[in-house]
Amino acid sequence: MTEFEIFETDIIDAVLEPYDWPFPHEHAAAIAEIWARETARTPALFNGTVLIQHWGTREGRVFRAGYAPTEYRSFLGWTRLGNPPPLVRNGFAMAALQASDGAFLLGEMGPHTANAGKIYFAAGTPDLEDVVDGRVDLAGSVLREMTEETGLLPAEVTVEPRWTSVMGRARIAFMRPVRIDLSAEEARALMLARMQTLEEDELVDIHIVRGPDDLDEARMPPFQLAFLRHVFGV
Repeated sequence: MTEFEIFETDIIDAVLEPYDWPFPHEHAAAIAEIWARETARTPALFNGTVLIQHWGTREGRVFRAGYAPTEYRSFLGWTRLGNPPPLVRNGFAMAALQASDGAFLLGEMGPHTANAGKIYFAAGTPDLEDVVDGRVDLAGSVLREMTEETGLLPAEVTVEPRWTSVMGRARIAFMRPVRIDLSAEEARALMLARMQTLEEDELVDIHIVRGPDDLDEARMPPFQLAFLRHVFGV
């Protein structure tokens, strides 16, 4: 049995709604300890508001979900403690960026981030900036995170109107195909140049993945590896 369920999705119907997540109350001391340790190691961490997916259901090619706000320190504590129950998910959108030669382009997280050294598509846990009229705009999140992390502009890419969802016990990554009309090397060079001009340098490098031999078992998260293996048929 695979760790992840992978399925095609046409529509993500996500709403913002109240939810009293018990984890922050039940693990307050552990959260404080983890936050102190993480901020000592990575002072740039900021305790903003992020959105957790507290329910989700698949209806054919439609995925419906409810999201609720929580402090980032609570979210980080939950991840560091192994995602204890009750079950919620980190439900986020990713720009599955592909060059004209078919290669994928993934970012390497910088040393001042919570996931330093990890390699995956441009993405971010949704936050209140992704909420539009009470709905969580994950399609908008794809482009916002891509631009914030790589400097690429929405007008420079083509976004396909579909998703590949990679769902695990406590995480679901909504991968949206995004294409750029440049070779992988040209796209990488463009992004590296743009990244030098960004206010926040979340990424330190761009990695080109052409096939299974380019997969990095140590630095790519399991959900990222699962998606790429699915695409490469291995």
